Amino acid sequence: MKTYICILRGINVSGHNIVKMNELKTLAESLLFQNVQTYIQSGNIVFQSNNKFNNNLESEIKSKMLENFGLDIPVFVIAKDELELLILHNPFKNKNVDSMKLHVTFLLTEPNVELKNRISEMTFGGDEFVIHGKAIYLYCPNGYGKTKLSNSFFETKLKVITTTRNWKTVNQLLEIANSLS
Repeated sequence: MKTYICILRGINVSGHNIVKMNELKTLAESLLFQNVQTYIQSGNIVFQSNNKFNNNLESEIKSKMLENFGLDIPVFVIAKDELELLILHNPFKNKNVDSMKLHVTFLLTEPNVELKNRISEMTFGGDEFVIHGKAIYLYCPNGYGKTKLSNSFFETKLKVITTTRNWKTVNQLLEIANSLS
């Protein structure tokens, strides 16, 4: 049995796409996922499954979200070991940055190398980012609410679907995943 983290984009944001966490847990259990746990109200699910194909898991959850809640939203599924590597490869960990200002933007697919190189050369005041695989490490010293480096920015520039979580949430999701093992 493998442990996964599912991150839903756009759940319970500004009064839109309201889904109660107990309903989300029931949905995951209806897909025969085991040891299902949700974390905060923004659409984070940790679960175990015998299914070893992340893309299939994403499409299963996406279909169920549409069927049960009428929501056609992006679904990101990450294996626990992938999340461990993502945390391990944090390029800001030795730079003495405030972890409360650190975020991870998850990418549904890896970006085109040319597009990635093009935006990597841009500067944004004190905001910094590093693209690594299907993740963007994002440091916003003035806060995420004030940065131009939003999901919309990255989606436009990289032509990929994104969602963002703060560093505390990313680490908490791994902690929950580790508790299931």
